[in-house]
Amino acid sequence: MLQFYFHPTPNPTKVALLLEELETPFELFPVDTFKGEQHMPEYLRINPNGKVPAIVDDGIAVFDSHAILLHLGAKHGKFVPSAPAQHAAMLSWLLFVATGLSPFMGQAVHFQHHAPEPIPYARNRYLKEVERHYRILDSRLAGSKYLAGDTYSIADMALWGWANFAGYIFGEKGLTDYPHVKRLVDEISARPAAARALALKDKLTFKAEFDEETRRALFPQNASLTV
Repeated sequence: MLQFYFHPTPNPTKVALLLEELETPFELFPVDTFKGEQHMPEYLRINPNGKVPAIVDDGIAVFDSHAILLHLGAKHGKFVPSAPAQHAAMLSWLLFVATGLSPFMGQAVHFQHHAPEPIPYARNRYLKEVERHYRILDSRLAGSKYLAGDTYSIADMALWGWANFAGYIFGEKGLTDYPHVKRLVDEISARPAAARALALKDKLTFKAEFDEETRRALFPQNASLTV
C-alpha cells in the first residue's frame, strides 16, 4: 500500500487532495515537523530534503509535492490532460505555483509570523510578490474555468493547497481581492475529496505550540543567531 508522509500544511494537503480524488488506498504516516521528525535519519532516507510531503509507492520514494502530483497523475492517468494544449497549460501553471506562488507564500508567512524581529523590507517584498502571483492567477481564471482550460487538473490542486491557507497572509479578507481564484478554491473545497483531505489532520495528533523547539526544528539554519 502507498505510504503517505503527512503534516497538515499546504504542500502535504495538496497531495492529500489528489490521493482522495484518486480514491487510491494509502497508509498515513504523521511527520510532526514542529518536533523535528522531518530530520530523523529514517525519514531523510525517504526525503533527503527533510520536508513534507513524501510518498513511497510500490517501493519507490517520491518527494516534493509537485513531483508527487505528477507521478501519481501519470501513473493513474487522471487529472493530467492528454490534449497537447491543455497538457502544456497544466505543466505551465503547475510550475508557476511550484516556483512562484508556493515559495513566495512560504516566505511571506515566515516574515509576517515567525521572524524574530519585524523586517519591513522583507515583509513588503514577499507580500507584494504573493499579490502579483494572485493577480496573474486571477486573470487566467477570469477567462478559464480551470488553470489548464476546461479540465480540472493537478495544477488546480496545487493552487488549492496554498490558496486554502491564504488567510495566514491576507487576514480576514482572504481571497476577496481575487474573485476568480476564490471561485475555484470554493469549488474545490466543496468536493468530497477536499473534505476528506482536510479531515486527515483529525485522525492524528500534532504539536501545536510554536516554541523554541519548533523554531529550531523548522529553521535550524537560524539556530546560531539565538546563541
